[in-house]
Amino acid sequence: MSKSNKIVMTVAGVELSFEPNKTAYNNLINEMTMTNKVAPIATYLGRVVSPDSKEALNKLLEQYPGSEMQIVEKVNEVYSPKLEIEVKN
Repeated sequence: MSKSNKIVMTVAGVELSFEPNKTAYNNLINEMTMTNKVAPIATYLGRVVSPDSKEALNKLLEQYPGSEMQIVEKVNEVYSPKLEIEVKN
């Protein structure tokens, strides 16, 4: 991740920017349960979306059911990339 945590993406033709942080990310993980995933994801996106993108994000979430899952996947793919881990015994 670069020094700036700002992630800019285009979703359904709408430009959005996010500024994820460790506290918000950890809260997302802690708030998710087996039966409650969408609400914590929507809350997380609301916490990390840039103020100038908040209204546009809310409109997209209303217009496209399930978009929370797709957007959060891309945000976290950049913010918290998979590490290459090799186990040596």
